[in-house]
Amino acid sequence: QVQLVESGGGLVQPGGSLRLSCTASGFTFSIYAMKWYRQAPGKERELVAAITSAGGSTTYADSVKGRFTISRDNARNTVYLQMNVLKPEDTAVYFCNAIFEALPMTNNYWGQGTQVIVSS
Repeated sequence: QVQLVESGGGLVQPGGSLRLSCTASGFTFSIYAMKWYRQAPGKERELVAAITSAGGSTTYADSVKGRFTISRDNARNTVYLQMNVLKPEDTAVYFCNAIFEALPMTNNYWGQGTQVIVSS
């Protein structure tokens, strides 16, 4: 019933750009904070960016600050991650996460991920 579906990943050259999308269904998207995580092979999952339910506040990992932008469109149940000036170290599977912070143990959903490869 609950679904988060990521799209927009792929192969890109260093310095290039990609926009990831995550479309949600099966829950009240507009009251959930949304986050993007990434996981490179052999490494732990890392929080990349987060946005509050109304879109009024955003946070970023230091490694992506100034290059990535998270945004959301509650009317379309979609969160985006605009990624610019991509670097090889950005290569990872990117996951979107929805969390209702008042009930984080029971209202915390994950997508399946989308692969981003930054390489020449």
